[in-house]
Amino acid sequence: MSVGAALDTSPTSRALLALELLQSSPGISAQRLADRLGVTERAVRRYIGILREAGIPVESERGPYGGYRVGRGVRLPPLVFSSQEALGLVMAVLDGQHAAADADDPVGSALAKITRALPEAVAAQAELVRQAAAAAPRDHAVRPDLTTTADVVRACTEHRRLRLTYRSEAGREWTLEVEPWAVVVRYARWYLLCRTLPRPDRGDRGKGDAAVRAYRVDRMRDVVRLPQPVLVPDDLDPVALLEEHLAQGWEYDVRVRVAAAPDRVESCLPRGFGRITADGDGTLLVASTSNPHWYAQMLAGLEASYEVLGGPELQGAVRALGERALAAAGS
Repeated sequence: MSVGAALDTSPTSRALLALELLQSSPGISAQRLADRLGVTERAVRRYIGILREAGIPVESERGPYGGYRVGRGVRLPPLVFSSQEALGLVMAVLDGQHAAADADDPVGSALAKITRALPEAVAAQAELVRQAAAAAPRDHAVRPDLTTTADVVRACTEHRRLRLTYRSEAGREWTLEVEPWAVVVRYARWYLLCRTLPRPDRGDRGKGDAAVRAYRVDRMRDVVRLPQPVLVPDDLDPVALLEEHLAQGWEYDVRVRVAAAPDRVESCLPRGFGRITADGDGTLLVASTSNPHWYAQMLAGLEASYEVLGGPELQGAVRALGERALAAAGS
């Protein structure tokens, strides 16, 4: 039985079914469309005409390997979802964007439009999940500004330099120019991998201040794309490079010696926490952080004794954490 045999045989219904086939099989031939719809090729051309009259940009290519496909146009063609596809989409959006049920939120507004376009039976299930599901926010999940994110991503794709103002977790703000390489999403946070450039406000000259850095997009503002071109390394591995640099380049230095082998230390700490190297029968951890108090809390989870060799901010945070723990334990 053909696909169309089980549906309404009206021209409009056949045209919508033809659209679904075009979306799922770009480049489908007129013969295949005719077979799937259970009609003649002449009827297929009539249905394609109906879609075009409705403003849907259906492109055709002649020849033995030609066929039909939905082109890009100003108007979005109707979308056809199965019940499983619709519910899967809603669940994915809820998992990543926890304001998806808020009509004033951009993602929530977009999801509502998609839901309204679904058949009533499918939309009812999707809307039920959307309104009833309460997703617990991920730890430390932060959504960056949409316009800022778009500008950063565009600079990466166009290989153009960026000037931006950055605010650290400690509240310090500065303006810098960077050569953007890639944007990486890690644990619900958006990072820009880039190479920093000398800062005129500090009197930097040449490339003495240039370094590879990873900056959080949600802490950026006043992002401006500059005309200077950017060369991206051919062997760039954005994910691996992000892990390597997440623990570098922040305000406060970290130098810790742990009385355990490197593999044991690595198993207790998150990736990107710092550079871990063997040091005699122990491990040396070298990094930097913008939040010494958080770093001290992470070190407290180590299943081995450790000594903070530097810097002073982390030493103070570890001391304060220990005193608080002793006070909590009582006499």
